[in-house]
Amino acid sequence: MKKALLLFLILLSSNVIFAAISPKEKEALIKLYHATGGQQWKVKWDLNATVTAWYGVKIQDDKVVALDLSDNNLTGKIPSEISNLVNLQLLNLHKNQLTGDIPQSLGKLKLLRVLNLSFNQLFGSIPTSLCQLESLNTLELYMNALSGNLPARLGQLQKLETLSLFSNELTGEIPISLYELKGLKTLMLNSNKLVGSLSKDVQNMVFLENLSLFDNNMNGQIPVELRKLNHLKEMNLSYNKFNGFVSKDLALLDIMNMTMLNEKGLAVALKVNSDRNSAIVSED
Repeated sequence: MKKALLLFLILLSSNVIFAAISPKEKEALIKLYHATGGQQWKVKWDLNATVTAWYGVKIQDDKVVALDLSDNNLTGKIPSEISNLVNLQLLNLHKNQLTGDIPQSLGKLKLLRVLNLSFNQLFGSIPTSLCQLESLNTLELYMNALSGNLPARLGQLQKLETLSLFSNELTGEIPISLYELKGLKTLMLNSNKLVGSLSKDVQNMVFLENLSLFDNNMNGQIPVELRKLNHLKEMNLSYNKFNGFVSKDLALLDIMNMTMLNEKGLAVALKVNSDRNSAIVSED
């Protein structure tokens, strides 16, 4: 019995030893800890303990594959060394107090499927390097202070299903490449400063379920091609400067009934065509 117990303890200790991650990955985690005020986190790391015991760190085959430190009182800036966690599939830093730019180096995390940096105080532009994350399924950067244009090459993220960038200070037009994301299900760009029109190429997003452009400065006619999106369940285009007529079907999808702002800044409802099965575009 004693020999069996001893053998079990030896095997257990061996597993702990072999569960060690690479020194470079451990250094990246320690850098993140110090750069984001680890001593003030809600759940702290004991740097003397094995990494497998560190809160929010998931290790698989001796590699860090997920890091979830959401709502953990992280402050300061995201260090560029985080890109040394090259096996990350999920990075979730939602609802903290992070500031500064989003590091360009995140584009090196080629296996990343989920990137959530929402509900922080990040500023600057969205790094173009994020467009290199071809495995990305979910990109959530909402409720920050991000500015500048949307990256022109967003269309490279062909596996993307969720893009949530609302409540920032983003400007410019929706890049043409965005309409190439045929697998996109959720597109949330509301409460920014976007301009320009909504392209009829939106019909390419055949799996789109939720479309929100609410509270921007977009204009032009609402494309009738929206009616071809059979999976669309919720839409909010209100409080822009769109004009013309819309079909009753589209008007019913909009949770604020297609209420727009005119040249004087007054709220006005778009005219609805009485025929549910067609849409008329205004010549005005």
